Amino acid sequence: MAETITNEFTVNRPIEEAWPVICDVERIAPCLPGAQLQEIEGTTYRGVVKIKLGAVNANFKGEASFVERDDDNHRAKLTASGRDTGGRGNASADVTAEAEALSPTSTRCVVTAELHITGKVAQFGRGIMGDVSKKLMNQFSANLNEMLDEQGAISAATGDTTTDTDAAAPATPDAEAAPDAAPSTVTDDTGDTERPGVRRIDGPAAQPIDVAGLAGPAVLKRFAPIGIGALILLFILRRLR
Repeated sequence: MAETITNEFTVNRPIEEAWPVICDVERIAPCLPGAQLQEIEGTTYRGVVKIKLGAVNANFKGEASFVERDDDNHRAKLTASGRDTGGRGNASADVTAEAEALSPTSTRCVVTAELHITGKVAQFGRGIMGDVSKKLMNQFSANLNEMLDEQGAISAATGDTTTDTDAAAPATPDAEAAPDAAPSTVTDDTGDTERPGVRRIDGPAAQPIDVAGLAGPAVLKRFAPIGIGALILLFILRRLR
C-alpha cells in the first residue's frame, strides 16, 4: 500500500525557536503517540512504534535519519523504515517538513509523508491512514505545545535564561579533547557492552496507538461488509439446522 499524507500543526513559538525544536528528534519523541525512541547513533534514530486494531497488535521497529536539513529556509527531509516484529509487514516513508512563521509568536509546520506499507498490516491501513494521521498530528501538536509551555514555566520560575534554540543546539566538541581518543562504550543493565558511539535512551514505554478509536466511523465503514456477511452466514446456518 502506498499513500501520500499531508498534515500540518502549529507551534506556539516564534519560528527561530520552533524550528530547532521540531528538528530535535530526541526532544519531540515523547510527544509522538505510540512512539518510543530507544537509541541514537550519529544522525540515525532507532526506536519502535506501537499500534493496535482490536485484537491485532503490531510493533514497528526501525530507524529514521535526516537526509537534508536547510535551517535558513526551515525545510528538512527524513527517511524512515521499520518492520513489524511479528512478521506481519514492513513500512517505509520519505518525510518532508517545512515551517513558516504565522506570527511573531507562532509557527506552522507542514509535514508530507510518502508512506509505503506491505504485508498483512496494509489490509488494515488502506483507506483510514488519512483520518488516523490527522488525529495523531493533532495529539502531537497538543503534546508538543504542552511540553514547551511547561518548560517555559519552569525556566521563568528558576530564572533560567536558556532559550529553546540554545537547548536544541548540538554540543560543541571540546577543543582540548584528544583527537585520538577512542569512542566510549556503554554497559547496559544486562552487563553486555553496547556498540561504541550508540547512546541508549531510557524513556517510558509508549502506549500503543488505538487505530479503531482514532479512525472511528472510517473503521466501521471498512469492516461493516464483513459484519453483514457474517450475519448472513449465521442466518443461513441456522435455517439449515
